[in-house]
Amino acid sequence: MKSTKEIMDEQFSDEIRYQERSRLLFFGLPWTFTKYTITDAVITTNNGLLHTTEDDCYLYKIQDVRLEESLIERLFSLGTVVCYSGDTTNPTFSLKHIRHAKEIKGFLLKASEAARIRRRTLNMQDISADMADIDIED
Repeated sequence: MKSTKEIMDEQFSDEIRYQERSRLLFFGLPWTFTKYTITDAVITTNNGLLHTTEDDCYLYKIQDVRLEESLIERLFSLGTVVCYSGDTTNPTFSLKHIRHAKEIKGFLLKASEAARIRRRTLNMQDISADMADIDIED
């Protein structure tokens, strides 16, 4: 029988699934200082050259994913993946001008759902209903 640690290590491996650089919009060259790393459990964004910033978001917090492709991005086989999350520091973040954007979007949708199931977390949608809007009959 497997221990809890072995199960957690299997479920949340640090194996990198995708690693992409943000690219210049023209010609799709990777001459920027932003790198995105996606594992089974976390998305990490590294920004900067002299002053660097690292930001993480757990996959189970991702609620929705959108793919945006402008005409110029399509010409250079790039795309922007917009993630909507329950993360307090960054509720909406983008993986800008990356290659394989459609594939990454699909992976994020499936991996975020799998991460919520593994963590037994429920994703609820806020429909902004007030108690005054609801008729409750006694």
